Amino acid sequence: MEVIYEDNHLVAVNKNCHEIVQGDKSGDKPLSEMLKAWLKEKYAKPGNVFIGVVHRLDRPVTGLVLFAKTSKALPRLNEMFRTGEIKKTYWAIVRNRPPKEEDTLVHWLVRNEKQNKSYAHDTECPGAQQAILHYKLIARSTNYYLLEIDLKTGRHHQIRCQLAQIGCPIKGDLKYGAERSNPDGGISLHARSAEFIHPVSKLPLRIEAPVPDDTLWREITGRNDE
Repeated sequence: MEVIYEDNHLVAVNKNCHEIVQGDKSGDKPLSEMLKAWLKEKYAKPGNVFIGVVHRLDRPVTGLVLFAKTSKALPRLNEMFRTGEIKKTYWAIVRNRPPKEEDTLVHWLVRNEKQNKSYAHDTECPGAQQAILHYKLIARSTNYYLLEIDLKTGRHHQIRCQLAQIGCPIKGDLKYGAERSNPDGGISLHARSAEFIHPVSKLPLRIEAPVPDDTLWREITGRNDE
């Protein structure tokens, strides 16, 4: 577990593709419980440790996950996520060049619970939720393209589904049309950063999660930094 930010009210973790944010039917220990154990040991706390889950990432996705350390911060963070006051930026590696260098995608997503998959439609249909994101092509490697995504709504598998709909499935994402899986079983979607006003101190805060330490991420982001 990689903790990348901590103060009196918040803690942020750089999740890897095998970790889960909150307990599920797999029975694997979630980040929320790992954090409680970490804080208990770090501060030698005798009693229970408070950790509030305010948002989630799909299991195969990497990157920034924010947690509340206090009951004061939790409802405020929940409300900030609900109202879009927290600007979340994602990076995605795709094999196919997107139709435009930069664009805003608007689709209507229908979730299939049994398949654990969402389907994108260009027009409103029964049971659908509107999904909006903005993407920008920011780098490329020999065979892949790096997209920066500003997520406007938070729907089930939204980025994965919308990029697949424009012919750009995320590398490794077999569920949404990628040709092959990644060696680590994850997908090349990374929650890069979060920007917001701190719920207690009211100061501006930006937290950034380092990209996974593998050859492609190093290559494609290295070209971006030049």
